[in-house]
Amino acid sequence: MFSFLLSFVASALLTLLVIKEARLHGPALDADFLGVQKVHVHHVARIGGLSIFLSVALSSVISLWRVPAMTYWLLVLLGCSFFAFVGGIVEDYTGKVSAGRRLVLTMIAAAMGYFLLDARVDRLDWLFSSWMLPYMWLTLPLTVLAVAGIANAVNIIDGFNGLASVVVICMLLSLGYVALQVNDMFVLIAALMVAGATAGFLIWNYPVGMIFLGDGGAYFIGFMLGELALLLVMRNPQVSTWYAALLLIYPTFETLFSVYRRMFVRGKSPAMPDGIHLHSLIFRRIVQWAVGRKEARALIRRNSMTSPYLWLFSLMAVIPATVFWRHTWILMLSCILFIVSYVWIYVRIVRFKAPRWMIRHKKT
Repeated sequence: MFSFLLSFVASALLTLLVIKEARLHGPALDADFLGVQKVHVHHVARIGGLSIFLSVALSSVISLWRVPAMTYWLLVLLGCSFFAFVGGIVEDYTGKVSAGRRLVLTMIAAAMGYFLLDARVDRLDWLFSSWMLPYMWLTLPLTVLAVAGIANAVNIIDGFNGLASVVVICMLLSLGYVALQVNDMFVLIAALMVAGATAGFLIWNYPVGMIFLGDGGAYFIGFMLGELALLLVMRNPQVSTWYAALLLIYPTFETLFSVYRRMFVRGKSPAMPDGIHLHSLIFRRIVQWAVGRKEARALIRRNSMTSPYLWLFSLMAVIPATVFWRHTWILMLSCILFIVSYVWIYVRIVRFKAPRWMIRHKKT
């Protein structure tokens, strides 16, 4: 809890400094207002990930002083995460790091975690048994794709103020709770540190969007989320592997569904950005009716009103995962129910038949 509070305060102060620095010297300002995924109307610094990373590093130093036994684990985890973070933060500052290079750096970070932290996918639980995966030629690529995929997925859902931040905070708190149940203090402390640092950033990001998470922040917290989920499940056999699957299903399925939609429905490259993610559809076809005006203040309000829809939707997975973390059959059933719900809501919104409980009355 000390690390949590330290991260919160440090991130809040560091974020304020980053905002002032960006406004004084102009680095990493997002001035693209016409992109298909852009929903802001003023210049915003997109380097919020810098404050989160520095806060986690600072709280790690305090944690090492208090619990020296975690020195190796925390230092190696931070070292691995730096590779995921650096590609994103350089992109935020320069705009010259392609999505492919960022993904490769995140895969390198996941591979380092595989060898240095033994963070690997080496089993898969089923209803009455577990499948062991003993071969490195299978577990290494599976691990790298899983962790890098989660980091990239968090970047994809980072479309509105507070959306990715709150979703990740809820998932990290779930990891901390389950880690406490199985007495995994490393995962507990690391999860609380990242959650606290992200919460410190959140107070400046939501609702008015004074600073953005940026690629550096999204890749960093996404990598930490994936790595900690993997470590918790594989270090503690009593935790079902389907716990991690259900916990992370919202950003994961959003990414997989987007790839399917772009490749097979629209016939385009899966890397081509578009404005028809679930959160984008909710913004354009549901929330806009509640706030119909088009001036800057109304656009910011629509932005802030979109994220809570997805917060609640993600909790449909996070809550049952947290409650039933050892019951594989319930977790598998919950995964199926979430996927069916996602597709049903998406199709209804696309057809302009959104459920009534999602629709707000328009204000003029």
